[in-house]
Amino acid sequence: MFNNVEHWFKQLNKTLEQAKRIYEEFRLYDLGSYALNRLTPRQGYTVQSNIAYGLRARHRLDLYRTITPRPQRPLMVFVHGGAWSRGDKQDYRFVGEAFAKEGFDVAVMNYQLAPQHIFPTYIDDLTLALNYLTQQQHKLGISTAQVVLMGHSAGAFNVMSLLYHPQPYALSCKDHIRAIIGLAGPYHFDYKDDPLCADAFDQEVPYQDVMPYYFVEPNSVKHYLLVAEKDQIVGASNATDFDHVLKKYGNHSEIIVIPKTGHVSVMASVSSLFSRFFATKRQIMRALDQALKDA
Repeated sequence: MFNNVEHWFKQLNKTLEQAKRIYEEFRLYDLGSYALNRLTPRQGYTVQSNIAYGLRARHRLDLYRTITPRPQRPLMVFVHGGAWSRGDKQDYRFVGEAFAKEGFDVAVMNYQLAPQHIFPTYIDDLTLALNYLTQQQHKLGISTAQVVLMGHSAGAFNVMSLLYHPQPYALSCKDHIRAIIGLAGPYHFDYKDDPLCADAFDQEVPYQDVMPYYFVEPNSVKHYLLVAEKDQIVGASNATDFDHVLKKYGNHSEIIVIPKTGHVSVMASVSSLFSRFFATKRQIMRALDQALKDA
């Protein structure tokens, strides 16, 4: 009996330490992203802010239009992380700038957050945003003929769940999705009583009825799963498990380990201010060059 109690306290302390570390990392990112975005160059692209793609307050996106588009003007849609309970598009100007200068139009979107909203609201919002961008592409001066989805952490889960979900979505641009980039994404984990994200999911629904891992089906989309070498928040097994099941169904999948990065810094390192010191953006551009060439 006493051994069981001691084990329980050890597990509790381990969980609390993990939650504290996560909170500290995200607090650091909140402070760093403010400075990062203030220093992000304003040249080489235009921005249209707070475009309403739906009726709710957080149904908003910022659209970064490239000055020098690639052939067929590809559109990147970026979904932020934050354990489904925090994060805002205004913190990711550096993402819009980094890829607009590479010839992409970039939509950086907000979505409704936990605990007020739980899964699958986040995927509903992503579908709504993509359908809006498709329907309004001529008015917005963009094209959805070649779409790239990219997400970090919870956002990576969202973009994968868009394709691999218990009930498939009516997505008007589905056949035009060329690549999905997931940075430090959780694709196969048990959220039951998780200290970070329990409020984002219905605790009565088992994770096997939610995780994209369980709903993979064959398609021609290129999947690139970026893993931060020093990630202490999302285990690498999320990527390796997902990579295995994608290949089992004959899908393209590639795991890319990014050296010298943690769960938060793997995202920040795409910034043009830091990308020369890290492999993150270079590897993403290599992947996108491949995906768009093969399309």
